[in-house]
Amino acid sequence: AAVGIDARNLSDDFQGFPDLLDEITHMGLACEVIFLQADDDTLIKRFSETRRKHPLTRAEVSLPEAIQMERQVLDSLALSSAWCIDTTSTNVHQLRDMIRGRMQHKAKSLSLTFLSFGYKHGVPVDADYVFDIRCLPNPHWVPQLRALTGLDDEVKEFLGQEADMNEMFDNLRDFLERWIPHFEADNRTYMTVAIGCTGGQHRSVYLSRRLGDYFSQQREGVLVRHRELS
Repeated sequence: AAVGIDARNLSDDFQGFPDLLDEITHMGLACEVIFLQADDDTLIKRFSETRRKHPLTRAEVSLPEAIQMERQVLDSLALSSAWCIDTTSTNVHQLRDMIRGRMQHKAKSLSLTFLSFGYKHGVPVDADYVFDIRCLPNPHWVPQLRALTGLDDEVKEFLGQEADMNEMFDNLRDFLERWIPHFEADNRTYMTVAIGCTGGQHRSVYLSRRLGDYFSQQREGVLVRHRELS
């Protein structure tokens, strides 16, 4: 079962929420808090598109002010949540798949997500690890590859022949294989590894997909997302 909570539910009795979670846990029920957030511009756009009123808006409180009030009310809940998801660049279908994948594999092993992104569009705020691969050869400067992505065979062939790219893959693979078991032993249930290049179209897409394919052969619960291609 899932229960949705926003600032309307917590404004009066938020201090009692941790005790409520403890009570549920002591009843023998597994309970996990998943916190969803997005940047201000995205939230304002969503309220505009749905034509819904923010629960904290009043005649004297504008929408941007209401959003900031809600952030303050929910801030401690976000810090104590088991999973914090930035939905700024995520649609409802992607969010569904992320949560479904986590729930399906939660009891088995750590759910591992590889997220490609472009630095010029901002760094993902929900990543556990961020790796910058802008130092690697860029297919953008090859005219016949510029309009393609890291999912296309021509780009994969180009990057697969680059020694530095292969060494980066080996290094990240070895790092994750070394440390993921330690996170699982510490009862960690998910990990997001973000890999960024300049535009999020070629290098980060290729490497995220390659790592995702590799770890999918080793374990369950592996997801690959390409933020700038969605």
